[in-house]
Amino acid sequence: MSDLKQAALNYHAQPVPGKIATRISKSCDTRHELSLAYTPGVAEPVREIAANPENAWRYTAKGNLVAVITDGSAVLGLGNTGPLAAKPVMEGKAVLFKKFAGIDVFDIEVNATSPEDFIRTVEAIAPTFGGINLEDIAAPHCFVIEQELSRRLDIPVFHDDQHGTAIITAAGLLNALQLQEKKLENVKLVCLGAGAAGIASMKLLCKLGLRQDNIRLIDRCGVVHSRRTDLNEYKQAFAVTTDELTLDDAMQNADVFIGVSGPGLVTPVMVESMAARPVLFALSNPEPEIQPRQAHAVRDDLIMATGRSDYPNQVNNVLGFPFIFRGALDVRASRINDEMNIAAVHALAELAQRPVPDEILDIYGVKSLSFGPDYIIPTPFDPRLIERIPAAVAQAAIQSGVAGKDAAVTS
Repeated sequence: MSDLKQAALNYHAQPVPGKIATRISKSCDTRHELSLAYTPGVAEPVREIAANPENAWRYTAKGNLVAVITDGSAVLGLGNTGPLAAKPVMEGKAVLFKKFAGIDVFDIEVNATSPEDFIRTVEAIAPTFGGINLEDIAAPHCFVIEQELSRRLDIPVFHDDQHGTAIITAAGLLNALQLQEKKLENVKLVCLGAGAAGIASMKLLCKLGLRQDNIRLIDRCGVVHSRRTDLNEYKQAFAVTTDELTLDDAMQNADVFIGVSGPGLVTPVMVESMAARPVLFALSNPEPEIQPRQAHAVRDDLIMATGRSDYPNQVNNVLGFPFIFRGALDVRASRINDEMNIAAVHALAELAQRPVPDEILDIYGVKSLSFGPDYIIPTPFDPRLIERIPAAVAQAAIQSGVAGKDAAVTS
């Protein structure tokens, strides 16, 4: 057993099993406090909420409570492990919500035989929460589930595997293209991986200006093109008319590569064939589509990002979801919409261009860190994330009309 494997198992098992617990937020040390916390005093907020459901945000933990929910059908890179085996990941998500944004989480693992079964379960428990974070649900069911829950519920529903990845990728890509002196609307982009993350990333980039006919979306059968008859509706939206059929074909003269697929699928020869000053995001985790050392060995004009913390430019979803939910909860948003996601993209991209505080340099053990090819995305421990991203998201919620009544943001 490797040292990392044993350390991870020990971390989860000791000193108590798991990574999360609950705590009480009010004193309950006297007879009087007990009478307020439970009977008879608890009847008063019950009456207030029964008279006006809005009062739940005032008298309960609903407004700072998110459900992290999965069916276990697409857990990390491990596949369909089932809901119980997904629980360590959901607990980990809870840790990140609390650590980075002060948000409380209940993790919920659902045995569901169909998307509708899962949707009904989440709909039934939704009154408990201020928001729903869907996690590790396989495509294409994840698209149906998120869309339908967003329609049925009056609280934010956010599938992080889709939108979290898309937001961080977009922020990094905007900065990389700026450094490479290219414009998003002009680039040819290859996306290897046509699941939740790939399709959501392409949708968001198109909203930011990428031309859909400049995208080469690639699944297990090759380029998604207009002559194929095996495409679901989500892939069909990105079918293009082209003679490029394979990944090798598509990589020729491509300006951007985004990989959300599997390890080792991109060769140095493919990278060599890309256009001048290319951008390569190899986000398969833990092993990228191509190792940075291989890519840099054949291109000295490359900007590269991965999903790993031991290489520069880590595309890490923790830069997004805690702060996006923080902003949504702070203004009691009814949903997380495109305007809020785009606000997060621009806030992240702008933050990476600002001078880096010394405390971040100390955390990462480096003498300097500044906007450039090896720093296009903020680091997860940047204390300015909690100051800037939620405010931008909350303001977008207000301006787009999805914030609750009396919502206000101070910058």
